[in-house]
Amino acid sequence: MGNIKGKIAVVTGGSRDIGRAISIKLAKEGAKVVVNYFNSESGANTTVNEIRSFGGEAIAVKADVSKLKDIQHLKAKSVEAFGDKVDILVNNAGGLFARKTLQEFDEAFYDLIMDVNFKSTVFVMQAFEPLMGKGASIINLSSQAARDGGGGGSALYASSKGAVSTFSRAMAKELGPKGIRVNAICPGLIATKFHDDFTKDEVRAKVAAGTPLRREGLASEVADLVAYLASDEASFLTGNNVDINGGLAFS
Repeated sequence: MGNIKGKIAVVTGGSRDIGRAISIKLAKEGAKVVVNYFNSESGANTTVNEIRSFGGEAIAVKADVSKLKDIQHLKAKSVEAFGDKVDILVNNAGGLFARKTLQEFDEAFYDLIMDVNFKSTVFVMQAFEPLMGKGASIINLSSQAARDGGGGGSALYASSKGAVSTFSRAMAKELGPKGIRVNAICPGLIATKFHDDFTKDEVRAKVAAGTPLRREGLASEVADLVAYLASDEASFLTGNNVDINGGLAFS
């Protein structure tokens, strides 16, 4: 996938796990990468330093992408570092934060989930789309939960990811005439801190055992899919929600 060499990529939530793997993969394929983070400066710096260790170009930018002011800061830093063009935009920032049932929701929790997972996707796309031209690619991180409602206590998370999936389809129609492709990825059980924090070991083992490939996925495998969708090799793919779950659930 060397055809992304020299392209400019922005990855939100790039400090760890899937976001880090995506940032590193895109850099290895020759892209210059803006690694966004909010809480983990050390994690973002680790990502950037790894990219630089093999001769790649990257910067780390702190921004809360659920806030429009911070998104504009992220955009300004991207332009300052790499010019007024973005070829690849990956909306990876998101989170579950806690497992809560319907009667445990409050307004603050609702706002947190929807802002971090969906609002960020909408307004990061709005900010960066003017810098994107024909051949550019936007990849949004949705979830298998958007298809099946998620596990116990993740109803709002699943719903926010469902919004990401639908918005991605709508934007594929809107931005297609400009030559900008928009796809979403729907990961299943991927071995990340997300599941370390929020999924019990016995649940993970049961899900992995019920997966045709009999294992959890890797962040690097998600990154490989992102790199493909970002490349010209996927030039006629847009409006898709691509499953990556080892065969656990089919579209």
